[in-house]
Amino acid sequence: MNRDIVLSCAVTGAGDTVGKHPAIPVTPKQIAAAAVEAARAGATVVHCHVRDPLTGKGSREPALYRELVERIRASGVDMILNLTAGMGGDVEIGPGERPLPLGPGTDLVGGLERLLHVEELRPEICTLDCGTLNFGDGDFIYVATPGQLRDGARRIQQLGVKPELEVFDTGHLRFAKQLLSEGLLDAPPLFQLCLGIPWGAPADTTTMKAMVDSLPPGAQWAAFGIGRLQMPMVAQAALLGGHVRVGLEDNLYLAKGVYASNGALVEKARQLLDLMGARVLTPAEGRIHLGLPPRGEKGD
Repeated sequence: MNRDIVLSCAVTGAGDTVGKHPAIPVTPKQIAAAAVEAARAGATVVHCHVRDPLTGKGSREPALYRELVERIRASGVDMILNLTAGMGGDVEIGPGERPLPLGPGTDLVGGLERLLHVEELRPEICTLDCGTLNFGDGDFIYVATPGQLRDGARRIQQLGVKPELEVFDTGHLRFAKQLLSEGLLDAPPLFQLCLGIPWGAPADTTTMKAMVDSLPPGAQWAAFGIGRLQMPMVAQAALLGGHVRVGLEDNLYLAKGVYASNGALVEKARQLLDLMGARVLTPAEGRIHLGLPPRGEKGD
């Protein structure tokens, strides 16, 4: 069991959750406030996407990230900042027997263009989604090819940002280990096991343990489950020796019929971990644990 936990809060994501919850953060101001709320509740790391303020849809617009990061840094509240670099891989296949032309939901760019905001803002951590995935029951695919991932990993390494390796299935884990063997990731690597997303790896004990058993020696890792499995996967990850993630990106409810806030989810996870005999690391402690520079050395 891990008794010193890095707790991440994913505050909004890019999913179709606007309208399903009365207070999904949408604007940079709202997302920054959600990040501050999570940090004040005790989150070690805050993981952020941005959204189009007019539509609520996920965005990769650098100006939105710029405003978000400026607001977070101006708050004076300490947190390890983790920005997504996963936007720009969406492909909507045409329906039925007409897969082409691609649908209006397509937003597909190369691996380096997905990192423009990371290159400008230099967060402490950014994500790297480690493979292609059928996403949901429709005709959507998230695309991350080996070539794109090698390009992205190489650039992240050059920027001095720590990649969080998002693993949605066992093949993603296999390729992340390949990146490590090619010298495109610095040791120790940081993995995030993303469980329960259709149609990736399921959120259950057997799957999590199988993935943990396949991690390279010395790897750091966290895991999360979505929806009602969020808190059970918090407990399971801690028991297996990992770190944890909660937040509105992955789960909208504190209890059945009770809408959550990011702060409330962080507090609930901290209470659970405390009952298990673990403690959540502060951002300063988390930097030491993850091998990140002290606060201020990267401009945050």
